[in-house]
Amino acid sequence: MDEILRVRDLKTRFFTEEGQVNAVESVSFDVRDGEIFGIVGESGSGKSVTALSVIDLIESPGRVTGGEVWYRNADLADEFREKRSEAVDGDFVDLRRLPKGVRRSLRGPSFSMVFQDPMSSLNPSITVGEQIAEAVEVQRRARANPRSTRSRTQGYGLGKYLVDSIVPGREYTSTESKERAIELLEQVGIPDPEARAEEYPHQFSGGMLQRAMIAQALAGEPDILVADEPTTALDVTIQAQILNLLRDLQREQDMSIIMITHDLGVIARMCDRVGVMYAGQIVERGTLGDIFENPVHPYTEGLLGSIPDLEDPSPRLSPIEGNVPSLLDSEMGGRCYFADRCPNAMEACLNSIPEYDTDSGEVVGDGANAEAVHTARCVLATREFDAAEALGDDYFGDRAEASDPETPDDAAEQEVVSDA
Repeated sequence: MDEILRVRDLKTRFFTEEGQVNAVESVSFDVRDGEIFGIVGESGSGKSVTALSVIDLIESPGRVTGGEVWYRNADLADEFREKRSEAVDGDFVDLRRLPKGVRRSLRGPSFSMVFQDPMSSLNPSITVGEQIAEAVEVQRRARANPRSTRSRTQGYGLGKYLVDSIVPGREYTSTESKERAIELLEQVGIPDPEARAEEYPHQFSGGMLQRAMIAQALAGEPDILVADEPTTALDVTIQAQILNLLRDLQREQDMSIIMITHDLGVIARMCDRVGVMYAGQIVERGTLGDIFENPVHPYTEGLLGSIPDLEDPSPRLSPIEGNVPSLLDSEMGGRCYFADRCPNAMEACLNSIPEYDTDSGEVVGDGANAEAVHTARCVLATREFDAAEALGDDYFGDRAEASDPETPDDAAEQEVVSDA
């Protein structure tokens, strides 16, 4: 399969009063035609921020500070081949080098997203059908206008809004868009879609709201659908229904899906390839077989060790000790971010670790390489664990205790860093 998306060395920072937060740190991965690529990791590892960075939905105080997002679109490449040649490579365009308005116009027909919490993502004062119809109408108007003439509202500004509000019978959404909204509700398995389209979000169950969110995301018939924790807060039966729905839609429409989750069970059921994420980095990526049967990174092994064995439930689970780091730049340091929780931490882990091809042991070029099927950001990808070089169990604890008492000079220095 060919790639439709190539993310290279993506970096996203949040500039807060406490300091710079490195939410996404040199993330690289590919998404192929018609596949489901999973991103898995603990809460706070940067999964959702990565997805929002790809589709340019990062809000202040956050900012994408580096990297490339190459999207395959022949028409877009032809449009910018002469105007911005540095942003074009064959049929691929680097979205980070295109005007913001162009990136915004791709939301819907190229990229769409199912957000985590449908209860807060839908407007409680507007019927579900109307909200989906609005999404359909936006895409219909966008297709009717050349990209160069589109405004943020696809030609629907304050003047037209006032006219539609005053003139009886005038509405933003057309009859065709409302009919399409009903079709979408039926497509995602909502019973009696015509009647349910007239109901408000509070009248829907959690599973039905999630289906409505998927229907809204499908309004633009996207090439890539981002599903951010689509089964959160749903019971097991409804989770299975939503996952089956996404799989069926992916096959019917031949679209690619980026599946974001902390549940390895969802990954095993849905995904073709996986990126394991920790502290803003993808620390291991590969096929399902690579990740579940031949993991290299101790963090991946830790996640797998936290799953109960249904065939033999007697062994105790082995949770990963410690917590996800704060991601503040002043606290991260130039080392493996998992070293303080890793049972196999060695002296080599105190240095910054590149991404290695686990087969050859060579550093992966350009952040991601289609030829490198299984990669890991870990020294164990190139060598065996050496107990003689192991860090003591209290290595990081001793260092933390030594740095706890703040001298006046230390406090002043920290204040300068925070102000910067």
